[in-house]
Amino acid sequence: MRALLSSLLISTTGLALIPSPADTPIRGFSPQSLQIERDLETRFKALPDPGHMREAMRRLSARPHHVGSPYDKENAEWILDQFKSYGWDAHIENFDVLFPTPVERIVELVAPTTFKATLQESAISVDPTSSQQAEQLPSYNAYSIDGDVTGPLVFVNYGVPADYDELEQRGISVKGAIVIAKYGGSWRGIKPKVAAEHGAIGCLIYSDPRDDGFAGGDVFPNGPMRPAQGVQRGSVADMPTYPGDPLTPGVGATKSAKRLSVAEAPTITKIPVLPISYGDAQPLLAALGGPLAPNAWRGGLPVTYRLGAGPARVHLKVKSDWSLKTLYDVIAKIPGTTEADQWVIRGNHHDAWVNGAQDPISGLVAELEEARALGALYKQGWRPKRTIIYAAWDGEEPGLLGSTEWVEAHADELKAHAVAYLNSDTNSRGYLGIEGSHSLEKFINGVSMDVEDPESGVSSWKRLQASRILNGSADVRRDARDRDDLRIGALGSGSDYSSFLDHLGVASLNLGYGGEDDGGIYHSIYDDFYWFMHFSDSSFVYGKALAQAGGISVLRLANADLLPFGFTNLSETIQTYVKDLQSLRDRRAEQIADRNRQIEEGLYRFTNDPRDPVTAPKPQQPAPQLNFAPLLNAVDSLSHSASRYESAYARAVSSGRIANARSVNERLIQAERALTSAEGLKNRPWYVHMLYAPGFYTGYGVKTIPGVREAIEQGQWPDADREIARAAAAVEREASLVSGIASTLNAGQ
Repeated sequence: MRALLSSLLISTTGLALIPSPADTPIRGFSPQSLQIERDLETRFKALPDPGHMREAMRRLSARPHHVGSPYDKENAEWILDQFKSYGWDAHIENFDVLFPTPVERIVELVAPTTFKATLQESAISVDPTSSQQAEQLPSYNAYSIDGDVTGPLVFVNYGVPADYDELEQRGISVKGAIVIAKYGGSWRGIKPKVAAEHGAIGCLIYSDPRDDGFAGGDVFPNGPMRPAQGVQRGSVADMPTYPGDPLTPGVGATKSAKRLSVAEAPTITKIPVLPISYGDAQPLLAALGGPLAPNAWRGGLPVTYRLGAGPARVHLKVKSDWSLKTLYDVIAKIPGTTEADQWVIRGNHHDAWVNGAQDPISGLVAELEEARALGALYKQGWRPKRTIIYAAWDGEEPGLLGSTEWVEAHADELKAHAVAYLNSDTNSRGYLGIEGSHSLEKFINGVSMDVEDPESGVSSWKRLQASRILNGSADVRRDARDRDDLRIGALGSGSDYSSFLDHLGVASLNLGYGGEDDGGIYHSIYDDFYWFMHFSDSSFVYGKALAQAGGISVLRLANADLLPFGFTNLSETIQTYVKDLQSLRDRRAEQIADRNRQIEEGLYRFTNDPRDPVTAPKPQQPAPQLNFAPLLNAVDSLSHSASRYESAYARAVSSGRIANARSVNERLIQAERALTSAEGLKNRPWYVHMLYAPGFYTGYGVKTIPGVREAIEQGQWPDADREIARAAAAVEREASLVSGIASTLNAGQ
């Protein structure tokens, strides 16, 4: 296979060109259908227009459009009109969700000196929309509980569990204190969660300039990085427990839905939280006493980074309006023909924290161009086999509200009919990023080979391969050179795919270009049309490339004779996860044994610096052996079934004799569902996928085989073998289903 790919990808100059001869296979298409699909895709790829995307971004980002704002509703109605003009059957679906907005915010240093934080991003004269202060959401963290607290300040680095272990060794407690944490290291909602678990009474989060400010380049407006008064807004709801409306877990937030009270909602923080700029953080950090912060904790501000507690004391007050707000999900449809009851779903959100040119409009305008192009093909007579649904979600920024409520409201229909969900969010210049269900890995590799990278002139696949060979680890380089398909990442959370994949088991992909436009305007007032046109994909050529990648993916899923799922890559990927879990257990065992021995030998006491004292950590329970045999056996079963299916698939497609395609496709839709468990994950049953979930203490970051991985990481050894058995059962269900599909395909030959 590699030799064939190389012959297709390498030109006489040695550069990879995009292969698109009519006889180049497309996964899921018989020889009789291939030419029709190739011709259709050629017509489609010519239609997305960067000029349309530029003007759509200018219009959609012209004013702040957060949930509940007038321009959010106007944008939804404008998007609805666009879909209708493209020839789609479209409507707006409303949900009523809890979305708190700030009424009062105070951060002030009250000892040993006084300072009151401005909590205001400055308008910049050259940036016209930065001055729209009357419409801008103030800088705050949504779903922070109200509170009025005063206490000593403690610097906790990124505020993840390991940072509190470091503080404990130094004899520093955050009980009764307000913590100040840097953005980064985890999703922001983890920081107040962990702080509260350790007894803190409040939390401040700031963007350190070493991470996304002047250390990375010139600050806005002279460059793309975060200026001194720039602030990252964002939700701090405990989304690893469940996303969506905090008051209606598991059901759509319709007007008649039964709601929890705010006090009952488990995803709302236990302590008040506010984000601040590094300009406001500097006087607070400068007032800290106590030990020097470890070298790795120190940021880019011209202060001596110390830990506290005190003598700095801070007053923090947060008060919000806790009313319900209306969401406006725009849902558009092109009906299918022969397999209309199978749905291919595509989405990108339309709401923003402020003007949101990059996040999310850069992705949304590509989706709209896809829809316009597909509508043009529809008007010319093309009809998809399967129904295509495009969504412009509202309320993604506060917590995946619009997509989650829609999925929960339509859960039974989606379980029966959803083929796959294709997501995008932000888009910029660089490399095609692909994450998702590994049953779609072969499929999306094929798509990326047929989309040109606009800067290099080679395929997006080849440019990504080149980057991995040049910049990756030894394992990444080897995979990129030798493996037939480039690996795709696993999905955790952080965008609208979460409810489809994590809650229902709908196979999902997330696409977007990036890597060359590092900036520091995320979730600030400076994420606007001016910034995007100066520092990002100003020609919208990568917007066009995303539209082509998204649209071709939708076309192939909608038109395929056999749905293009594959399971050999899935089984191989699960095998790598299991090997990693075995190595993780062994590393943890070695670390625990080594640390316990160091404690027993008194090494911490002998090396302690009395001027910077560090106490020994507490001994830990030795790591027991774990029985991975059920999971290893299940992966072997899936590997065998996947190979059988691939052989049956290849014979069926190459011969064009797929008499039972409809029944096979109906069962293929259920393949991702087989990897779920109705019981869900421990302490968070909303998440039912046994292979992928956001980490309980990382947030966005994925944990693969999460039940097992987190039991090992957190030293919850009695849970580990139980979770191994649960994961193994899911993989065995997958193996059984895939084997049955292979038998059905073989019977149809």
